Amino acid sequence: MSQPDTTGLDTSGRVLTGWNPEEPENWSAVIAWRTLIITTYSMILAFCVWFLPSAIAPKLTEIGFHLSEAQLYWLAAMPGLSCGLIRFIYMFLPPIVGTRRLIGWSSLLYILPMLGWFFAVQDSTTGFGVLLALAFACGIGGGSFSGYMPSTGYFFPKRLSGTALGLQAGVGNMGMSVIQLIGPWLMGFGLFGITWIAPQSAGEGPVWVHNIAVFFVPWTIVAALLAFALLKDVPVKANIRQQIDIFSNPDTWYMTLLYVATFGLFSGFSAQFGLLIKNTYGPSSPLAATFDSSLLPLGATYAFLGPLIGSVVRMCWGPLCDRFGGAVWTLVSVVGMGATLAATTFFLHPTDPAQFPGFLWSMLAMFFFAGLGNAGTFKQMPMIMPKRQAGGAIGFTAAVASLGPFIVGVAIASLGATAWYWISVAYCAVCAVICWIRYARPGAPFPG
Repeated sequence: MSQPDTTGLDTSGRVLTGWNPEEPENWSAVIAWRTLIITTYSMILAFCVWFLPSAIAPKLTEIGFHLSEAQLYWLAAMPGLSCGLIRFIYMFLPPIVGTRRLIGWSSLLYILPMLGWFFAVQDSTTGFGVLLALAFACGIGGGSFSGYMPSTGYFFPKRLSGTALGLQAGVGNMGMSVIQLIGPWLMGFGLFGITWIAPQSAGEGPVWVHNIAVFFVPWTIVAALLAFALLKDVPVKANIRQQIDIFSNPDTWYMTLLYVATFGLFSGFSAQFGLLIKNTYGPSSPLAATFDSSLLPLGATYAFLGPLIGSVVRMCWGPLCDRFGGAVWTLVSVVGMGATLAATTFFLHPTDPAQFPGFLWSMLAMFFFAGLGNAGTFKQMPMIMPKRQAGGAIGFTAAVASLGPFIVGVAIASLGATAWYWISVAYCAVCAVICWIRYARPGAPFPG
């Protein structure tokens, strides 16, 4: 009696056996793309949670909370700090807990900060410390990214890594835009099923700020159910000691510097975009002293545009990175970001609301170039690093870069917008030199 073949691909159990994406006979495109779809759906919700404080913060003073401008910047910045810390944990989890449990349990965790904000905004006497703690808790949404991306990378061959990771990161990042786009709309009426909760009172009338915090709860439950029912694990196992050898590879550090520029600044300015508009050109700006406040732009109206542009570009550029390599797009990104941030500095101290289009278009151009670099860097890492290290490196670079919202928020609050913009320009210039010498120039030692 012949023994069954145990060397081929077996997809019948929760753990895939014989899985090797580089060998077509040992790879299932159906499983790979199904994993991508479910994890990306969960990631959209994760990023909604991450940017929940940024969507709520501009409304807090309008509904009776007594918070200073600096305190509002801190609330928008705090998820970036916790996200960075949480990502350092998540980067080790994919080979330890597996994709199925990672996505399932993470989706359920997103519910906790959403419920916290749901109750907190209904009472304007809620202390700043409580709000800060809730903002910190929202970091779980961004923190899970460092587990999601390496996990997804296990399911795709190198030739499709740019497309797959670009789609997941790009579509997932759109959660930052979704929460800021539909937030003002959700606050405008009583949600079916919770109309018994009284609205908050703002200057223009009643608002339902709590809606934005609770609306996504059912969708996260769906994400968890899909993960537990349909996802599988790949046979990649490694303990923490085996994973930390990424730090001996210098490309881990170079790519971290580059990703801090492309994603760190992108996420940081995305989190603060609404407040920047409100405090530079809006009703809270010096312009309000000489111009009719009703004619000044509202941050909530435009806040979604930056993350939307960056996310769409990241998603669309994945196939181009697969074709032409990621290094050239990373180079174009940091050069373009430096140039557009420098241009924006001319619009940071306006004397007339007519200067707002210049500020807006300069910032949107910066978000466009950031999207190019986010796609480029994630194509580079699987190409220039050993497969076993690529996942960990992606997780680590993402962890460091996720501090962007915290760093940018604190820097603007303490240094002022102009000083921070010029620091960002200088940093982009340094990153351009690194990218050119090591990855993008003809004959570069590590093209990718």
